[in-house]
Amino acid sequence: MSNSLMTSRRFAPLFWCQFFSAFNDNFLKNALVFLILFRAGFEESTANTLVTLTAAVFIGPFFFLSGLGGQMADRFDKAIVAQRVKLAEIAVSALGVIGFWLHSVPIMFVTLFLFGVIATLFGPIKYGILPDHLKKEELPAGNALVEGATFMAILLGTIVGGLAAKEGNHPALFGAMIMVFALLCWGASLLIPRTGEGAPNLKVDPNIARSTGALLKDLWIDHRLWWGGLVTSWFWLVGAVALSLMPPLVKTVLGGTEEVVTVFLAVFSIAIAVGSGLAAWIAHGRIVLFPTLVGALLLGVFALDLGFATYGVTQTATASVTDVFTSWKGIRIALDFAGLAVAGGLFIVPSFAAVQSWAGADKRARVVAAVNVLNAAFIVGGTLIVAALQAAGVTLPQLFLLIGAANIVALIWIARTMPAKV
Repeated sequence: MSNSLMTSRRFAPLFWCQFFSAFNDNFLKNALVFLILFRAGFEESTANTLVTLTAAVFIGPFFFLSGLGGQMADRFDKAIVAQRVKLAEIAVSALGVIGFWLHSVPIMFVTLFLFGVIATLFGPIKYGILPDHLKKEELPAGNALVEGATFMAILLGTIVGGLAAKEGNHPALFGAMIMVFALLCWGASLLIPRTGEGAPNLKVDPNIARSTGALLKDLWIDHRLWWGGLVTSWFWLVGAVALSLMPPLVKTVLGGTEEVVTVFLAVFSIAIAVGSGLAAWIAHGRIVLFPTLVGALLLGVFALDLGFATYGVTQTATASVTDVFTSWKGIRIALDFAGLAVAGGLFIVPSFAAVQSWAGADKRARVVAAVNVLNAAFIVGGTLIVAALQAAGVTLPQLFLLIGAANIVALIWIARTMPAKV
């Protein structure tokens, strides 16, 4: 089924549009992270806090613009909206080139925020369009492929962004990469098949507070959709926090260089793609929520082990990739991050496929947008709390122990409240 989707115009252009877009988002984000950690000269505590805040800056727009994005995607043809949003991404990418050329952390943060705005407007299209072009039994495979595209793009964006930050004296490479992928993303959007207007009589409300409130109210009314929104939001909170804590943990606990951080992020990205594919294989064309329970349990287990593996460990001397992966400590930490990622794939694919299946065709984009609002609230709230804890002196291993304990609590809640009818 996956092979047939990848050769079909009803899916392949969306896949590549998302891939190129996610590459650019993470290329910029990780170039910024590496500049903060290794080149900007910040103190360790300040650098760790700024790295954590990058997730909040990127996700923040999802909280207040998802309502507008969902209404636009339902009111107008989703393919046309995607084309216009991705055209704007070219201009924003140019601003990122200027920021990197000047090694300006503030300009890079502004660019990251604007990328978040574009991702917010594209989110309801990206997932709301799948049920327009795919059959119900194709949704798990389609979602797994989109998730896989996203995290493989994170992998490549992470590697290339890290290399660009390391070779900071050669900004031409950074500029060429980010602009080429912005153009490729726009070109792919031009090939997405038209969907027609899902709700042609819908009036788009420019009052973003009111439209966001209306989205959440509609989601709250439907018990299954509200449950699905909370479950997917928990995944994004854990994933965003784990990804933001990984680079400083690898640097401070293992003494890892830029290359070591890049390898760990690559391991994480590959593993979550594996987990997404495993979830689709288990579902086999059905909407099955059991993998979400398994994923929640494994998220807790691996986060706890990561906390115990690094607790009380003092920073070693600067370590290369070979040094890290020929030590038991380095291998154990890598396996824990990989386990977290596989668990995340198992967790998110079935729960989000269920949300898509439960939403009606006339409001599907708004349901996705409402879920994105919850996602953003969880991520921004979670990252701000983590940043505050870091500023108060809570260590990275202690934070992972807290994440593990919280996942066990989440597992109990998910198991007790899971809808009986899928």
